[in-house]
Amino acid sequence: MEKKSYHRGRRQKKQKKHSIITTVILVIALVVFAVSAFQLVRIFKGYQDGENEYRELADLAVTEEDDRFRVDFDALWEINPDVVAWIRFDEPAVINYPVVQGDDNEEYLHKTFQGYDNTVGTIFVNVGNNPDFNDRNTIVYGHYMYNGTMFNDLEKYKDEEFYRQYPYFYIYTPDGAEITYQIYSAGEVKDTSESYTYQFADDASFEHFIETTKAAGWYDTGVTPGVNDQIVTLSTCTRQSNDNRTVIHAVKVNVDYPEE
Repeated sequence: MEKKSYHRGRRQKKQKKHSIITTVILVIALVVFAVSAFQLVRIFKGYQDGENEYRELADLAVTEEDDRFRVDFDALWEINPDVVAWIRFDEPAVINYPVVQGDDNEEYLHKTFQGYDNTVGTIFVNVGNNPDFNDRNTIVYGHYMYNGTMFNDLEKYKDEEFYRQYPYFYIYTPDGAEITYQIYSAGEVKDTSESYTYQFADDASFEHFIETTKAAGWYDTGVTPGVNDQIVTLSTCTRQSNDNRTVIHAVKVNVDYPEE
């Protein structure tokens, strides 16, 4: 009897210990789940807040009349004096945003146009460039957002057929200019790529840049800029790696000043 009682006591202790361990594991799992759920809610709320802000900005500052797209920069300057342009694609139409230039290339990574802390950030011009888009290569950065906003849809240019349908985009500047750009290269590069060169010693170095960026494209667009041309490089992250970037290189092909 004593032996049976002894074994029964050991079993009960083991069961109790196992029950405690199971409870601890369950509590930890619930805590991890709760924290993860909170983080997901916060992320998606940030996405929604950012999307709403930029939609409201477009409603405030953009008008389209008689096939003319106009931007009220005075209204934008009242909100943020750092605005230097507006960028628009016919398709992907979601790319329709103000463009700023900060004091460095970190300022607008996690700050919206209106100054709120948010992962969507703001599309911005490289701090080393002139804000008038008259450099040989002006670099414009934007986040790759998983809700499809900001520069996410630049990856659509992996599809050559998509490029053939939509080879142009537009940048509007405060002096009233509508600048048309034609994409000459779309590809994926490392964040240390020559694609991010914006100062050139001479024509030969700029010509080398053009050749290098064309060679990095997913396909041959048939468009080759000349040494007297001006280029805009759009850059965003990729799904694959933090070190890789999707880059769209485009050449300025027209500047129009619509009549008031």
